[in-house]
Amino acid sequence: MTGRIVVASENAAKLAVLIDADNAQPTITEGLLAEIAKYGTAHVKRAYGDWTGTSLKGWKDQLLAQSIQPVQQFAYTTGKNATDAAMVIDAMDLLYSDRFDGFCIVSSDSDFTRLAARLRESGLTVYGFGERKTPKPFVAACDKFVYTENLAYANSPTATSGVPKPKKVTSAAQLKADTALVNQLRNAVDAASDDDGWASLANVGHIITKQRSDFDSRTYGYAKLSDLITATTLFEITRRRPGEGKPTVIYARDKRRQQDKKPNPEPAST
Repeated sequence: MTGRIVVASENAAKLAVLIDADNAQPTITEGLLAEIAKYGTAHVKRAYGDWTGTSLKGWKDQLLAQSIQPVQQFAYTTGKNATDAAMVIDAMDLLYSDRFDGFCIVSSDSDFTRLAARLRESGLTVYGFGERKTPKPFVAACDKFVYTENLAYANSPTATSGVPKPKKVTSAAQLKADTALVNQLRNAVDAASDDDGWASLANVGHIITKQRSDFDSRTYGYAKLSDLITATTLFEITRRRPGEGKPTVIYARDKRRQQDKKPNPEPAST
């Protein structure tokens, strides 16, 4: 049987990182690469733009520190973005090299929507990274989309340490008032649940990401999905160890399942 070799572990995936430097801020670089490391290894890291101008001078230190290859693309005509075309051409060349399992496209530009869709049609995983203003078609075209506002790290002028800047935590009342969020969490838990209503949060997370590529608990101020679900106070949480030496697995169950349970009827008298 022919075809692309499927890697045994998600962390072993070979990734190509293509950055639209005209459309991304250098301050996100550290957080960006830390996030990408969750999904695989960046075997190619390229940043595209017109490096002869002054608008990209903030990228120089990041290119050197993170071993990112700058790709020069002159702006031939005012109002036309030649950088986009250069990224698309390189992406297709890398695709046909058959050496990668996925692509990371860093841009808030909707022009990359078709590229993301084309890469996915070829069986590769596409991770998108852009600002919250990114048009929805590009977000939806990616398997996973991460808003760069969630990736503020030490190289940001306003940060003082090597950890993400804390975001405002959304209160339980605000979370429960977000009907779309509550329905999404409840539906995902229900879809992943066993007969008793318990669902592994790992499976819940996979289901949510498939339904909404830009879902991220950090958007609500919580580092992990388990923290977000706990904060809603709508779910029971338990931790189980499947076996000695194995990591603990977190499970959740909709509290309504407990309320819906009725006591067993009394046996009929004879």
